[in-house]
Amino acid sequence: MKQWKLLALLVMAVLVIGGAHAQDVRYNFDKDANFSGFKTYKWVILKDAVQLDNIMDKNIKSAIDAELAKKGLTRVDTDNADLYVGYQGSVGQDKQFTSYSTGWGYGPGWGGGWYGPSSTMTTGQTSTIYTGQLVVDMYDSAHKDLVWRGIVSKTLDPKAKPEKQHKNLAKAMSKLFKNYPPAPKK
Repeated sequence: MKQWKLLALLVMAVLVIGGAHAQDVRYNFDKDANFSGFKTYKWVILKDAVQLDNIMDKNIKSAIDAELAKKGLTRVDTDNADLYVGYQGSVGQDKQFTSYSTGWGYGPGWGGGWYGPSSTMTTGQTSTIYTGQLVVDMYDSAHKDLVWRGIVSKTLDPKAKPEKQHKNLAKAMSKLFKNYPPAPKK
């Protein structure tokens, strides 16, 4: 009898610990957006987003690039891309940020870098990114509208070994883009 109780406690402990480390994936999208028309994308830097170190930045972009390529999207470096893709992440304490900006200019960077003589306007909302969370935003470049946002938690851990970081990112991005593009409206 004691062995069954001990076994039951052990199974419950494994389930609780396993559940505590599971990645939480959420996404939302503009139901009116024509996702079949998006074929190319360009990386942009989101205004007011905390910038991660160069290695983490390359790893995140590489993991997202791999998933978007599986979905038929091609990365370009020109401004005539169909989508602008940016991310925000938190590896330290909770961060407050402006989630997106409609301040559009030209030149390298998005909301940063140099701007030409154009008026820009920043709008958005304040949100919280929790430690280890990664948010991926996709904007329709033609209309400057947010059309897709995915959030995955328990993904970024700078204290983990590099192999574990790569594995977590690949797994998280695979889960995040599982339902991208959204099913066409009927």
